[in-house]
Amino acid sequence: MAVAAALATLRSQCRRIISFPILRLGSPQGRCALKHLSCPVCCCPTGSTVSSHKASIHTTPASDAGHNKWSKVKHIKGPKDEARANLFAKLTMKIKFAVKEGGSNPDFNVSLAQLMEQCRAKNMPKSSVDAAIKGAEKGKNSLYVLYEGRGPGGASLLIEAITDNPNRARQEIKYMMNKNRGMLCDGVRHCFSHKGVIAVRCDDHKNQPVELDQALEMAIEAGAEEVIEVEDEDEKAVLKFICDIPLLREVRQKLDSLGLISLSTELEYIPNTKVSLSDADLEHAAHLLGLLNAYQDVIRVYDNIE
Repeated sequence: MAVAAALATLRSQCRRIISFPILRLGSPQGRCALKHLSCPVCCCPTGSTVSSHKASIHTTPASDAGHNKWSKVKHIKGPKDEARANLFAKLTMKIKFAVKEGGSNPDFNVSLAQLMEQCRAKNMPKSSVDAAIKGAEKGKNSLYVLYEGRGPGGASLLIEAITDNPNRARQEIKYMMNKNRGMLCDGVRHCFSHKGVIAVRCDDHKNQPVELDQALEMAIEAGAEEVIEVEDEDEKAVLKFICDIPLLREVRQKLDSLGLISLSTELEYIPNTKVSLSDADLEHAAHLLGLLNAYQDVIRVYDNIE
C-alpha cells in the first residue's frame, strides 16, 4: 500500500510539472512557477537569466573584450581560400607596379625585393611571382593613389590603391564610404606617419620566446623607434619594429644579427594617435574595411582604431 501511495504521489507531481508553464511570463521577476519543486531553472546561480519560454539558460558572464578586440573584429574573413586568393591578387598588382617603376631585377629594385620577400612569407607560389614579373610590361599603365577618409565613429582611414582609372576608383570608393557611415575627405594623412616596418617572429632562431621587454632592448640596439606586438591575419602574434624609412635595411640587418627571424619588410602608415569606438561602430568599421579591401584597385587600408 505504501509503495502504491508513493507511486500515485509521483504521478501527480509529474502531471503538475507537465501542466504548469515553465515561466510566469507575466511576472516582472520572471520567476519559475515550480520553485517549490526540483527545477533546473531555480537552480541557476545568482545573476543567471532565462531568456524565453524555451527555458534558455545563460550561466556564464559576458567575457571581457580585451585589448585586441579590434584586431579580432577586422580579421574576420570569409573562406580562407577566398582570402588567400584576394591576398595573392593584391601582391600581384603591387609586383607589376613595382616592376614598371623600377625594373624586373630585385637587386636594383628595392620595392620589388621587399615584395618578393612578402610573397615568400605568405607562401605565394614562385610560379605566380615570376608570372607577375613577366606580365608587368603587358598590363595597362597604372598610378599609385592614396585616398583619405573618415570611417564610422570618426576613425581616420588611408586607402592605398593602384589603378589605371583614378576617377573611376575614387567614385566607387566614395560610394562605398558614403553607404557605410564613412566619407572621403582631406586632412587625414597628418594623423599617420610613413615608416619602415620589420615584422619578426615572436621566437628567435633558437626557438626561444622573445618577450616584449627584451624586444624593446633589441629595438634600441638596432636603431628602431618602437616595437609593438600585433596579430596577423591568422591571429598569430608578430613583433613589428618601426623605424625611419632610410634606416630600414640597416635595422633589419641588425635585428637578424641579434637572432631574430624576419618575416617581412614594408613601408606602412603608422597612426600617431588612436581612437576608441563603441561596439556598434567597430562592427560597422569592420564591414566597411572588408568592402574596401575586397575592391579590385585597393591594396591596403590603414586605420587609427584602437
